[in-house]
Amino acid sequence: MSERAVLLCSFVTAKKYRMDSGEHIKSALSVTAGIEPPPMVDPASLQRFLARQRKTPMTAAAYVNGILQGNRTILSQAITMVESSLPAHEAVAQEIVSRCLPYAGHSVRIGITGGPGVGKSTFIEALGMYLVTERQRRLAVLAIDPSSERSKGSILGDKTRMEQLSVHPSAFIRPSPSAGSLGGVAKKTREIIVLCEAAGFDTIFVETVGVGQSETSVHAMTDFFLLLMISGAGDELQGIKRGIMEMADLIAINKADGDRVQAAEMTRVQYQNALRLFPPTASQWVPKSLACSSLTGTGIREIWDAVTAYVDQTCANGYFSERRKQQSAYWMYTYINEILKNRFYQHASVRDQFGYYEQQVADSRLSPFAAADRLIDEYLQSMDKS
Repeated sequence: MSERAVLLCSFVTAKKYRMDSGEHIKSALSVTAGIEPPPMVDPASLQRFLARQRKTPMTAAAYVNGILQGNRTILSQAITMVESSLPAHEAVAQEIVSRCLPYAGHSVRIGITGGPGVGKSTFIEALGMYLVTERQRRLAVLAIDPSSERSKGSILGDKTRMEQLSVHPSAFIRPSPSAGSLGGVAKKTREIIVLCEAAGFDTIFVETVGVGQSETSVHAMTDFFLLLMISGAGDELQGIKRGIMEMADLIAINKADGDRVQAAEMTRVQYQNALRLFPPTASQWVPKSLACSSLTGTGIREIWDAVTAYVDQTCANGYFSERRKQQSAYWMYTYINEILKNRFYQHASVRDQFGYYEQQVADSRLSPFAAADRLIDEYLQSMDKS
């Protein structure tokens, strides 16, 4: 055994002996007691939070007064109340919307849609900044973010993409989750529009999650429907469904800057020629196709001029007000369907039998149509008994 190994063995043996005998050993490897770690939550902040939780909930009248005074904090809280799915909030939310209705309806509602990557958020900021700075408009942007099918959550990051507009005093940006609803709009978007109009916003943007299966829901809550496109994304005329083009009052070819100006102009001409093939609209408005750049601001003024011309023309021929009436009736039917669906699934007899019929369908013992008929029959029978 080497001399170094002998010394090491002697050191370990002596250390073990001293530890067994209880002798205190001073070592650089020992750990000091340290200090008491600080609390995870600041006590003062915790007390303030608990005090807020103990506060008496606001009444519907208090919400409405705050909205009419232009209080954005109360407006945001009222929107949260409207979006809530809690039964306790539903009655208050409906009263808030009903009280705000007489003060609503004095804005221009613009739906903005387009496929992924067309630059909707950048376009909205460019057009919005033009409106609040050059035209002295008060703008509310209702940005709808897609909800995850797994977690049911949304990122809600549109404010981060509209840095200038989000801090402007004449603009209000409210991201909302789509929560699985078709058409790329949130279920409560129409009520939120009413609240924003009552708060004094004269221009409402409704940004959708993209071109979906039921874009008519956006068209059915706005006055002007703007479809945003870009050039060089494949066959432009086959890239979207004809039904969406027929709903569009204006097609804007975005990203017409740099070396893409000529391509954007060619795409604009193609769309303009395609729009001429569609039958005349009920509003007597001839849809337009314009090129623009959200980065340089080219074409932004012309787009708003087209919106203004549309509003002037449809107000003059009575289509504007008539369409608002049709939209109200449409959303009444839509909410009837929503209420009936919710009551059906929440009914006790349906909940008790749903798992059984679902298993019957999964095992191919019963067709989906027969299972649905039986569930509906049981629901109606239980309603008759009650």
